Amino acid sequence: MSSSLLTGKTVIVSGVGAGLGHQVAAAVVRDGGNAVLGARTGARLAASAAGIDPGGARTAYRATDITDERQCEALAGLACDRFGGIDAVVHVAAWDSHFGGLEDADFDTWKGVVDVNLLGTLRMTRACLPALKERRGGSVVFIGTQSAVAAPSQVRQAAYAASKGALTSAMYSLARELGPHRIRVNTVLPGWMWGPPVEAYVQFTAESEGVSAAEVRERLAARMALPDLATDGDVADAVVFLASERARAITGQSLLVNAGELMR
Repeated sequence: MSSSLLTGKTVIVSGVGAGLGHQVAAAVVRDGGNAVLGARTGARLAASAAGIDPGGARTAYRATDITDERQCEALAGLACDRFGGIDAVVHVAAWDSHFGGLEDADFDTWKGVVDVNLLGTLRMTRACLPALKERRGGSVVFIGTQSAVAAPSQVRQAAYAASKGALTSAMYSLARELGPHRIRVNTVLPGWMWGPPVEAYVQFTAESEGVSAAEVRERLAARMALPDLATDGDVADAVVFLASERARAITGQSLLVNAGELMR
């Protein structure tokens, strides 16, 4: 039996693809809510919505680039037109495919990463504020990254980590600014999260080293306090909790979902 954490609630989910965004949207519907999906690729949105809600009664979607303020406003408008308002917005959309450190940095690319991961998230949040205020409360959930607080040794993603770290810093200011409207702002920080990106990393590493994918995965899992990696479904469950009224007294907080690899 599904829970009723989000019954009657409408949640915007940005960045819906095959991984975490899809899992968050699926968890919203599973737990009684309406999911409004955004991403740059319309075909992915259609496939995700069809898989989550074949009848289409509790999903809506619109191709959305969060670097474009008008497109952010249009996605917020879709939620209001279709379901009458917005109760929560979850920001999964991110540029996470740029690798490297400072010495080899292309700062023009860094600007693009920041424009998506920091400013794009804030654009989408601002577009939702009028509807959230009309509800006299709601939830904003950022997806951060463990690498913003502890750089991994396996990969170097300085631009991604810096942009997500800036987003977490912005969270504190937003929690104060929006708190009087009963709008909560929190961040979920995944670590090594078993889903499409980590699956691809494991497969690539296995092929490069001539070992099995299981061995590479076990190597990662050995870093955890728990005996396996967290999954994108685990992260989605944490997101749904923070989006729900069960987290009504939680704001300005960062929650690591990482099977205990890093403890703070």
